[in-house]
Amino acid sequence: MSNQRETFLNPSRRVRPIDVEALPGLDALVDQMGGTSFQARNLARARDLLEEALREEDCSIFLCLAGSLVSAGLGKVLTTLVEHNMVDAIVSTGANIVDQDFFEGLGFSHYQGDPMVDDNLLRELHIDRIYDHFIDEDELKVCDATIARILDGLDPRPYSSRELIWEMGRYLAEKGARHDGLVETCYHKDVPIFCPAFADCSAGFGFVAHQHARRKKGEPMVTLDGARDFLELTYLKMDGGKESAIFMIGGGVPKNFIQDTVVAGEILGREELPMHKYAVQLTVADERDGALSGSTLREASSWGKVSTSKEQMVYGEASVTLPLLAGALYHGRAWEGRRARRFQRGFGPDGGFERSRCAEAMEAH
Repeated sequence: MSNQRETFLNPSRRVRPIDVEALPGLDALVDQMGGTSFQARNLARARDLLEEALREEDCSIFLCLAGSLVSAGLGKVLTTLVEHNMVDAIVSTGANIVDQDFFEGLGFSHYQGDPMVDDNLLRELHIDRIYDHFIDEDELKVCDATIARILDGLDPRPYSSRELIWEMGRYLAEKGARHDGLVETCYHKDVPIFCPAFADCSAGFGFVAHQHARRKKGEPMVTLDGARDFLELTYLKMDGGKESAIFMIGGGVPKNFIQDTVVAGEILGREELPMHKYAVQLTVADERDGALSGSTLREASSWGKVSTSKEQMVYGEASVTLPLLAGALYHGRAWEGRRARRFQRGFGPDGGFERSRCAEAMEAH
């Protein structure tokens, strides 16, 4: 069995992350794409809009992540955006943050594979498949157990996902396991990460183990407060900046969650709260089935969520479109001079947000 596992989990076939910083000229390529048609021109306009958002003095930028991005080799692309102050907060599926990035932060890897492999054999070998790459199920269980240990060490109370992911970043930083992953980079840069469906990933198994053990002992436990996630993210929309930009890779829950903050702000009495001024989405989803992932950004305007003046859909698979767009942004250098917002520092113990605390953290750095 061991030899068979090594055939699929071969160190020479580890998924290698794309490094857009080492690829000069992507900005020039996207410039030329702007003079063409179809999705090439759409991608160039998306770059232009995001550069405009980066240059706007008081504009918060939210990055939304759905789909298997980190495991596919896009993790370093995402950390490049964070490291160079092109992202102020992240809304993501749990898989990208826990099963993929935190998993790799623990020292584990994803491996290139074949989508035509015998999945029954993989099941026997404890190997999970994500289309054309593999993950070791036994190592994933270590990730589950690590989450449970982190929860065991916290005060038993309700937490937002932001608070818990912050503790995951602290864990990696203190262990010195890795220094270039998304969770740990966001920890050092004070970039908050929200996972509105946090239990729908490896973290969920950690929660099951933690809560079951506490329940058997009759002891209090750590719980998730999804409504507090929504409130905290709404506070960022309300008070993080005069304007806001959303950069969405894929769709799903993260897309809807960040868009809904405009409506939530109105419910909290901020009727003058502007819609998201800039909006870019990279997707392969189709709008014709009425599902959220493929719904256009113009459709979101009818709900009062996204302005139609500076929005752009780009139809293409993210492993191709994201490196092009992120690389063009990096080498275009519109981010130079833009200071880190350090929004994580703005949250108090009760989940309230005060921008003055962010300013103090900015000055300290």
